[in-house]
Amino acid sequence: MIRREDGVAIVTINNVRRRNALTPELADALVDALDEVDLDDTIGALVVMGSGGTFCSGADLSSIESLTADPLSAQASEALERIYRPFTRFGEVRVPTIAAVRGSAVGAGLNLALAADVRIVAHDARIISGFSKIGLHPGGGHFQLLVKASSREVAAALGIFSQELNGRRAAELGFAWESVDDDEVESRAMELARVAGADPVLSRKEIQSLRETNPSIVPWTAALQAERASQVWSFRRAANRQFGS
Repeated sequence: MIRREDGVAIVTINNVRRRNALTPELADALVDALDEVDLDDTIGALVVMGSGGTFCSGADLSSIESLTADPLSAQASEALERIYRPFTRFGEVRVPTIAAVRGSAVGAGLNLALAADVRIVAHDARIISGFSKIGLHPGGGHFQLLVKASSREVAAALGIFSQELNGRRAAELGFAWESVDDDEVESRAMELARVAGADPVLSRKEIQSLRETNPSIVPWTAALQAERASQVWSFRRAANRQFGS
């Protein structure tokens, strides 16, 4: 999952059979990889990418069925926390971060991309919120991440009106730093990352300053908790519909 090159850590999401959907186990492995990055002072930048030509299709709901079976249970709460943790941890990592987005970034996978400091996307990448289309309220601080990456209007269009962005449009809206051909996404992300990777001590100090001097109006943790009650309600509603109650 993690390799090192020229002062850069590359973390690859690998669940190709499920289009890199996040299972609790994969989420745990991602967090472990990010912890490892923080502990290695020779790393000056981090690139997260997906295997098989796609970034991440969101949470693998088939592996967390307890969310719809009993969304208020301790088991469901733990499963949700495990899915949330990779992108909250990605946003906290001590080096500058880049998401190399090919294929699709959906739901929790979009949260993961939005947690990066910079996004490089394929022209034909699919940027999809995805929650509303399946009758669920967004979670994980989704709306705050969308607004921070672009604007309130973009957040509403994607998160409420279920609109979709391709990579070209995402770059036009400032949602991504750059849109390139699909086969150039990862090499371009690495090209940028090597700049910071050349001086890890400096890049770690710089990203700390950037984050500390540009606070969000609402802290991410608060946004996450604000969405949580509504998301749990939406899981419970889905369960009621499923069983006809």
